[in-house]
Amino acid sequence: MPDGFLLSRVLLKFNNDSEDLREEISAIARTPDGSLWVGSDEFTTIERLSPLGDCIYGDHKSFQLSDFVDLFDPDSEVDIEGLDYADGYLWIIGSHSLKRNKTKGKKIKKDIRRLSEVEKDPNRYLLARIPVINGEPVNSFARSDAPADQLSSAMLQKTEDSNALMNALATDEHLGPFLAMNLPSKDNGLDIEGLAVYGNQVFLGLRGPVLRGWAIILEVELEEAETGVLTLKDLGKGALYRKHFVDLNGLGVRELCLYKGDLIILAGPTMDLEGAMQVFRLQDVLDHSQNTLWDQDSGALRVIFNLPFTIGSDHAEGLALFSCLGHEDGLLVVYDSPDPARIPTEKSLFADVFRLSD
Repeated sequence: MPDGFLLSRVLLKFNNDSEDLREEISAIARTPDGSLWVGSDEFTTIERLSPLGDCIYGDHKSFQLSDFVDLFDPDSEVDIEGLDYADGYLWIIGSHSLKRNKTKGKKIKKDIRRLSEVEKDPNRYLLARIPVINGEPVNSFARSDAPADQLSSAMLQKTEDSNALMNALATDEHLGPFLAMNLPSKDNGLDIEGLAVYGNQVFLGLRGPVLRGWAIILEVELEEAETGVLTLKDLGKGALYRKHFVDLNGLGVRELCLYKGDLIILAGPTMDLEGAMQVFRLQDVLDHSQNTLWDQDSGALRVIFNLPFTIGSDHAEGLALFSCLGHEDGLLVVYDSPDPARIPTEKSLFADVFRLSD
């Protein structure tokens, strides 16, 4: 399979105090006004970059998520892992994961003890939407008098320390055992890193767990139960979600985006492994009424291209469709832990635009 064809690079210019953000970008989306929206796994904000010229974005502005949705803790990280835009809304997904404490390399006994400590941050259980009008996030907006045109910020219904999705998955035959064991994301536990939205239809890609080489994409439909609160719609016979199992050569899902009714899947190593990353295309994902399983012999799932691989840096994390150099089918890719060559100044960063081929 060929490496991706690099069409161009996009320069992202941040504020002086954005070094941590620049190093840990985990998601990106583009809105119709031309803005790029960036998320990080260490912040409680979403970031807007405005177009300044051909393939240059800047005029960086941060927006606190707590100004639009009811976080458990306004000061605790959300671990944003996916962004998408659909029908007037910017959608945000947190990782929904547990984390095991890191070693510090100072005292062996303390490091061994730290490896036994697993932490739960309720802010990570976020699935939310925020109206964006002409590049500005708002709490509510009426595009017309029609009920369907009344936009409002909302998030999936909270529980005591997570949300309605986690409640639904607790008894799942595949995912429930991983939740019951309290496995952190870096131990092949639950870790949502992909988000793609079509209307109220939401696809969630799991970096983990990967089951005997099969990655999992969850599909849910959301409806507004009351102002500011979303619930999982009954998909039939009491089912609140569907599962789509995909053969990604043993990799997990790192991001998703929709393209002409197909799902573009960024796949990479699960847990805390280094390894090559690939981009897949899964055809006709919007019309399934049951759980599915797709191998690469089905004709519906195929590798499009490989991404460049650099050990220790350039971990591809975010995808967005991006028109570039006359090509409508560009795919913008942003990276966590960027290689130093990708950082031209202390306030800027290069992202890549690859060509999607039909």
